[in-house]
Amino acid sequence: MQRRKASSSSSAKGSTGFIRIISGLWRGRKLPVHDAQGLRPTTDRVKETLFNWLAPEIPHAKCLDLFAGSGGLGFEAASRQAELVTMVELNKQAYQQLTQNAQQLKATNIEIHHQDALTFLQQTGQAYDIVFIDPPFRQGLLEQTLNLLQQNGWLTDHGLVYIETEKELQLPPLPPQWQLHREKTAGQVCYRLYQLMEDEE
Repeated sequence: MQRRKASSSSSAKGSTGFIRIISGLWRGRKLPVHDAQGLRPTTDRVKETLFNWLAPEIPHAKCLDLFAGSGGLGFEAASRQAELVTMVELNKQAYQQLTQNAQQLKATNIEIHHQDALTFLQQTGQAYDIVFIDPPFRQGLLEQTLNLLQQNGWLTDHGLVYIETEKELQLPPLPPQWQLHREKTAGQVCYRLYQLMEDEE
């Protein structure tokens, strides 16, 4: 099951949590999150750090949020005036909640797909400027996700790729043109931002 985490503001396990949009058009809005098993919290601190890194790049960017879950990153990008945010989520209830939240916001720059992320990436892609990747922990999904992104044309020439993983995970080999831009650890989570560079001839 694919899922993005609820924010640190989520209520106790077994009850409905929410995500909070930090900045932009919908600053301060709280959106309910489907309480799927295994949903793990993303702190506002981590999200704020990431979007500080991305601040100059988000306006007018095309963003792809894989394993979208609560949509915390996708909604934040849309609030900050990304041109397009595409969310991909397999869990039916989480997908329905994403759709309801997008409707509540009257968002015109969000599209949501009820689909397995790997299946989605197997088609010929359209190029995105920013891709968010936060697969369920300890399920071995990251390497295939990265390979499909690279092979099927999902990234612009200077695209940015955000990867969030369990701290102990050894990343698979990455293409040489993927340059590590930022990296931080928060608790048991490691999060990294890569930028694609031009191939050296």
